[in-house]
Amino acid sequence: MTAAVHPSSVEAAPDAAAFKLSMRHLAGAVCVITVGDGEGRTGFTATSVTSLSADVPSVIVSLNRTSSSWPVLERSGGFCVNVLAEGQEGIAKAFAGADGRRGAERYAGAEWIKLDSGGWALADALTVIDCGLDEALHRHTHAVLIGRVRSVHVREGAAPLLYFNGSFRTLLPE
Repeated sequence: MTAAVHPSSVEAAPDAAAFKLSMRHLAGAVCVITVGDGEGRTGFTATSVTSLSADVPSVIVSLNRTSSSWPVLERSGGFCVNVLAEGQEGIAKAFAGADGRRGAERYAGAEWIKLDSGGWALADALTVIDCGLDEALHRHTHAVLIGRVRSVHVREGAAPLLYFNGSFRTLLPE
């Protein structure tokens, strides 16, 4: 039996810590978003990636505007969503800045392919979604990026890397 949540039992305005705790309970695919080119390229780890439309293939990504990736993305006008596969935790941590790497240093230790658009694709990602930036909506501290999909590359037979409750997870074998 499950208990229903009634509006009277939900706090009207939770503090940031309570909200973050709640969001930790959303399992999500782990993505590395790559932006820029050459020594100016950078990127970030994101779990806030979702499809927007299949009719006009597009995705939504959230990015904190204090991130070092924000000005690079604004200049470049595009980004590449690299959905990570199991075993790629090190790449996720590098692009999250957990090991102190910044900018182009984050690309070290993995094989990257430069796409015709100029975007950077992780060679063994679960899937790669290359996007042109259609629009960036500013809300509070973040930009909600709407990317028009230019190309997709899918790797068959691999399992996703997931993030749940503060740690990386994988699916159980079938």
